[in-house]
Amino acid sequence: MTAGIHRYPPPALADVPEDIRARILEVQDKAGFVPNVFLALARRPAEWRAFFAYHDALMLKEEGSLSKGDREMIVTATSAANHCLYCVVAHGALLRIYEKKPLVADQVAVNHRKADITPRQRAMLDFAMKVCLQSDQIEDADFAALHAHGFDDEDAWDIAAITAFFGLSNRMASFSGMAPNPEFYLMGRVPKQKS
Repeated sequence: MTAGIHRYPPPALADVPEDIRARILEVQDKAGFVPNVFLALARRPAEWRAFFAYHDALMLKEEGSLSKGDREMIVTATSAANHCLYCVVAHGALLRIYEKKPLVADQVAVNHRKADITPRQRAMLDFAMKVCLQSDQIEDADFAALHAHGFDDEDAWDIAAITAFFGLSNRMASFSGMAPNPEFYLMGRVPKQKS
């Protein structure tokens, strides 16, 4: 059994469909390990494909004003609000790397209002947290607060969609007992040694 996936044993890599295996191997080549989420969800191939198609549409898109760091910041903050250890640790690692700030993920996960981030990012996270915790109370004033920092309504959609999608991801990771890969904990905390 793969370390960190407790309640539902993942399939062996050799047993997953070829398209999924190819994507997992691509991630392994890039990261140096297979993030547990890739194998955990591969036990249901149709759901894996749907999950990662939506993930990629949200997190890899080129349009809009959200940077990769902004996207990971949203995931880290809202995953912390949802008490999802896997997503806070995994996406916090990516946040540290994209922002080139070794402390930012911990700060954002604990209290984004006191984190070393820009006023624009704080407004973005204020909106994301309201979507996460009180989506039924979103009103025009919340959009106006984003507009004041240069976000448009499509950016607001992106912030909300990332928050909502990772609400699903948080719950799947938590209920299934998925633990973060040990590799995530140190990523982006110390500068890479030059060879």
